Amino acid sequence: MKKAALFLLLIAFLFVPTQASAERERGIPILVYHLIDEYKGTGQKELYVTPENFEEQMMYLRDHGYTLLTFERWKDRNKVNKPIFITFDDGYKNNLKAFAIFKKLETSRFKPAGTIFVISDFIGGIGRLNSAELKMLADSGVFSIQSHTATHPDLTKREKMEYELKESKEKIEHITGKPVIALSYPYGNFNTRLVEETKKYYQFGLTTTPGLFKEQNFKNELYLLPRTYVKNSTSLHDFAKIVEGK
Repeated sequence: MKKAALFLLLIAFLFVPTQASAERERGIPILVYHLIDEYKGTGQKELYVTPENFEEQMMYLRDHGYTLLTFERWKDRNKVNKPIFITFDDGYKNNLKAFAIFKKLETSRFKPAGTIFVISDFIGGIGRLNSAELKMLADSGVFSIQSHTATHPDLTKREKMEYELKESKEKIEHITGKPVIALSYPYGNFNTRLVEETKKYYQFGLTTTPGLFKEQNFKNELYLLPRTYVKNSTSLHDFAKIVEGK
């Protein structure tokens, strides 16, 4: 009788989903930000998230047990509690405010991390992060610096892509001294040819197709990663719904 009970208990244990498997089924949020600043009347308002709202959103992640990852730690997504990826496109100088907020919120249990996708030919331009700042961010261990191409064209309309893909990767690697393994497609646009070219230089390709990443093991899955915008109009309630997949 005891043996039968022990056997049934073992079977029940084997079929109880682990926390990691439950997270896989729910999906992993990959968020995309642009400017962390107050909107002052120029540019697209929805691309601005105020520092106050950004801090509130990161506090939500901290207080709800999320683990912030970069793509260097992609393999950890199934090992940690509530994985999430925080990304920033274009390489704006005001992303330094996100860095300051990350450092402010860091605790022994909560280790903020994010990925900045920079446009390599715009580095050091007006309102953009310069080489020294990118090097500092990369060395901090808080930010991973990755590629958003060299000049931000719609690559689905380009015949030649080597400069945009290869040269941008090499320039960023020269600045940071760290591997560039991920590409954010300009405007989120992609097609079959662009994916094949991206695979020559990168391990990941990121779109702006909204939704959570749910592992399905189809061809080129890692080059079609979805990302959801966090906007100026995104309330904390909206943010919670995005990351919780509701």
